[in-house]
Amino acid sequence: MRRLNPVFILLLFFLSACNQHPNKNSDQKVIETIFSEALSDHEAYQHLDYLTTNFQKRLACYPQGIKAAKWTTQIMNNMQLDTVFLQEIQVMNWERGDIEIAEIRSEKQRIPVNVCALGRGVATSKNGIEAKVVEVNGLEELKTISRDQVKGKIIFFNKPMNPELKNPFQAYGEAAGQRFAGPVLAAEYGAVGAVIRSLTTSIDTFPHTGTTRKAPADKTVPSVAIATEHANTLSERLKQNPELTFYFKTNCKNKPDTISYNAIGEITGTEYPDKFIVVGGHLDSWDNSPGAHDDGGGCMQSIEVLRIFKAIGYQPKHSIRAIMYMDEEISQSGGKTYASEAKRKEEKHLFAIESDRGVTKPLGFSIDANDKVLEKIKLWNPLFAPYDITVFKKGGGGVDIGPLKQHGTPLAGLLTDPTHYFDWHHSANDTFDHINREEMQKGAAAMAALIYLVDKYGLYE
Repeated sequence: MRRLNPVFILLLFFLSACNQHPNKNSDQKVIETIFSEALSDHEAYQHLDYLTTNFQKRLACYPQGIKAAKWTTQIMNNMQLDTVFLQEIQVMNWERGDIEIAEIRSEKQRIPVNVCALGRGVATSKNGIEAKVVEVNGLEELKTISRDQVKGKIIFFNKPMNPELKNPFQAYGEAAGQRFAGPVLAAEYGAVGAVIRSLTTSIDTFPHTGTTRKAPADKTVPSVAIATEHANTLSERLKQNPELTFYFKTNCKNKPDTISYNAIGEITGTEYPDKFIVVGGHLDSWDNSPGAHDDGGGCMQSIEVLRIFKAIGYQPKHSIRAIMYMDEEISQSGGKTYASEAKRKEEKHLFAIESDRGVTKPLGFSIDANDKVLEKIKLWNPLFAPYDITVFKKGGGGVDIGPLKQHGTPLAGLLTDPTHYFDWHHSANDTFDHINREEMQKGAAAMAALIYLVDKYGLYE
């Protein structure tokens, strides 16, 4: 057996290490350039202003959602990307109709309150619903009472998000079940309607909508989300007068499925054009909300990633796609369609990252991948530390990129400061004036920097 020269062995080891670890000096310089370019530019911020001003009511099935998708492709065409296209998807077609009305009623008084129908929910009769109210602290308490106690009444699900939890997303998850399953369970108990406390820790007059479980009209009941301030009022009035009634009227409709679009732009890779890295957000927003943080900002950040690469002259080895997914809010068909089409075309996706937690101060990334990939990404932590981006942890990637996981794609989600996210989420309060340009741009830069590193070093080598 021929012995290898020790110097040659050391050289091989060095080259192998270079393939596994970032070159701190050159990578640090590139990432400095990425952040500098992002923080000096106003284009994405201005686009978000335009989006939230001119394309409100961006549900996937609404005309405004389709117009927003087409406008987004215009932005990307103006950037002279290599490829820009609309991807047709089939979406659920739910329509809110006229504005909802509601009142707390007693013999002496009628108190108007702010409510909104829940997505996929069913309408009341044209005269509305009026009935006595049974208040429960979420689904758990409903299980402790009998059908006779609620039959013919309205169930008021009044479990609040826990303000003491450090992570508001955990608090949201613990309370969201009453919104999703409450109307169907209310029907099983013989109730005639459901009122659900809005999912926010803020005490305000904005009703926060969201989806409820889709069910035939005879298997669910009309339902509304009630603003937290008015939920407190209803609870207090019930304690004073258990015989009061609640009235509400909704006009929503579930219609046959219709067509909408994902909007996609791409920089083609110089070495591996048929291998893809994805960055995205969802373009649709609830029809009661301008959708600045959820998730117009995430979409503009995703487009900004491509703009940054073009501005600094970076030519990726792999193709980088920015995807503005549609229909995240109701049935997630945008992400499902993209993944199924990628499989049909036998496209290889190396990595996908999503921004859908608001565009506040970036904190780091949650990684949905095996431990080997997670540990490799953690090696890059020092390159982000100068920008106070220090969290690299195992966790979910995101709803829209989630379907790519079944094809073996590692996923990541941009983690941002969650303090006020649910003050805005799914409500008319999610407005452009709550956007901080510097924080938004810093989040875009963070995603661009991570994509640069994945493109350069890969995740498995």
